[in-house]
Amino acid sequence: MKMIILAAGEGKRLRPLTNDIPKCMVKYNQKPIIEHIINSAYDCGLSNLSIVTGYKSEVLVEYLKNKNIKFFHNNNFRSTNMVTTLFNAKEFMDDDLIISYSDIVYDKHILKELINSKNKISLVVDLKWRELWQRRMENPLSDAETLKIKNGLIIELGKKPKSYLEIEGQYIGLIKISKEMIKDIILHYENLDTNAIYDGESFDNMYMTSFIQSLINNSFNFNPLFINGGWLEIDSINDLKLKIE
Repeated sequence: MKMIILAAGEGKRLRPLTNDIPKCMVKYNQKPIIEHIINSAYDCGLSNLSIVTGYKSEVLVEYLKNKNIKFFHNNNFRSTNMVTTLFNAKEFMDDDLIISYSDIVYDKHILKELINSKNKISLVVDLKWRELWQRRMENPLSDAETLKIKNGLIIELGKKPKSYLEIEGQYIGLIKISKEMIKDIILHYENLDTNAIYDGESFDNMYMTSFIQSLINNSFNFNPLFINGGWLEIDSINDLKLKIE
């Protein structure tokens, strides 16, 4: 099993902390976010890791130079988003695969449950998301995204919700894809219309949730792996003050 960490982001909302380092190197509890993620991976027996870099890549590569990590680079990180970042590591995608955002910190038991999932595609969904969002902002609905489930499968995510009824949980930025599904997912990506608009964004700037939705719309089954807290998204200075609950 392999793991790809998507770490091309600049983290503008964390300035001035990200003036000279990438977002994933901002410290949470005296330790860079990326180190929390790598340590969780090692604790769960994952050692075949890759990181896709972008903003201030040289700083991250230097910091991790003594670890056995494969690096890829998104040269167009300023004008693209996570999907483009992910497929810069396409050559690494040839085994059961964990995909992790690099601005999240999570208890290792969450990663362990994901590793042990028997589904072909599993996406981690927090059922207690609203408690976390209430600690992060005044109006959770303003920042949350839709996530709808039918017959045990995710049928919609990533849209702007009109009410809390459209949110059955929140996707946290952790996915597992089985080896048998990798080629089909790569093929789907390569066959997408590069001139189309995806949830208001160009092909190159497509959000991960938009890509997942396009897979769902084309009969790829995404099983939710439910959790009840135990993680934190780091997107603002205030987030750095919160504890994982």
